[in-house]
Amino acid sequence: MSTGAARVIVASTSAAAGTAADTTGPAIRAWLHERGFDAPPAEVVADGDPVAAAVRSALTDRPALILTTGGTGISPSDRTPEAVDPLLDVRLPGLIEELRRRGAATLPTAVLTRGVAGFSGPTFVMTLPGSTGGVRDGLAVLDGVLTHLLAQRGGAANDGHGDRR
Repeated sequence: MSTGAARVIVASTSAAAGTAADTTGPAIRAWLHERGFDAPPAEVVADGDPVAAAVRSALTDRPALILTTGGTGISPSDRTPEAVDPLLDVRLPGLIEELRRRGAATLPTAVLTRGVAGFSGPTFVMTLPGSTGGVRDGLAVLDGVLTHLLAQRGGAANDGHGDRR
């Protein structure tokens, strides 16, 4: 049974040029398939403006979610957060905070990731780091909340997941 459509966008200038292999896109796609999402192969684009174009194009199909990987660091070409943030209507910074917290437990430089997460209309969008470890941490964060956040955005009544009493 399908949970909905999903898209994966890989921001990697070297993978887009064919000089490096994309390892994170297939891992994200497999994770999505395991959770019942229909996800075509990842779209691999160069860092910078091509990321914005790819995300905008994916949004026209109104998938349930879009996950990007790469371009969230601090190098001059890392522009994924700047490409995605203006497209978001509702921001969920706690997801990125948790991704950084998990990553920093084993790799101090994980605090440097500048990802963003939130909704563009009905579509949930999250920018994951380009490393396999960063992707693993980001997907672990989503595992606990993805179903709930998609249901809430779709108008479902609060089912008590946020009730601490």
